[in-house]
Amino acid sequence: MALFAKSKTSMPDPGKALPGRPGPIPTAASHFVSGAPLKRPYPEGSEIAMFGLGCFWGAEKAFWSLPGVLVTTVGYSGGYTPNPTYEEVCTGQTGHNEVVRVVFDPKRVSYVELLKAFWEGHDPTQHMRQGNDVGTQYRSGIYTYSERQAQEARASLEVYQAALGARGYGTIATEIAPAGEFYFAEDYHQQYLAKNPRGYCGHGGTGVSCPVGLGLAPAAS
Repeated sequence: MALFAKSKTSMPDPGKALPGRPGPIPTAASHFVSGAPLKRPYPEGSEIAMFGLGCFWGAEKAFWSLPGVLVTTVGYSGGYTPNPTYEEVCTGQTGHNEVVRVVFDPKRVSYVELLKAFWEGHDPTQHMRQGNDVGTQYRSGIYTYSERQAQEARASLEVYQAALGARGYGTIATEIAPAGEFYFAEDYHQQYLAKNPRGYCGHGGTGVSCPVGLGLAPAAS
């Protein structure tokens, strides 16, 4: 049992990760809530963000209703196995995280506002887990698409760490890394909680507000 637990909370050796497959697995064509296409091309001027904050069912719901968010979709990223299935990711042998990819209009919602939703939507001090969900696929992560996003993510971590520390929480375990390949999850995972309103969520957060605007000035253009 101890060895199994360790394997679920430790990243696999890249050379021993599951092989995956050469092509993508099937998924939905459109967003169940908005009807927007899940895949490119996205509207001109839009930007992409990607986050991991535990089970991606609840993570996606935290973003799709935000004004300015155009499309949300769930999938797998941060690991080694190409085009994995959900069952493969759950073994802990792909290295992937369950993530939500957010396409947004930066004129209507800022990346900093998305970061606020990310921090407040889970407990980032938990390592390789969220609540009862344990494993590398439930780790807290911010996956950036530009240096500006990386700077704002790091600044937000510092500010939120101070806010959490003042309330007795420990050290944030969130990884901040450049976004890797995103693999769409299966159809039934997309907008799961809209299709299953009473379905499992598992997200509660810490109750500590992220003080957006304090030390989170946008990076210079």
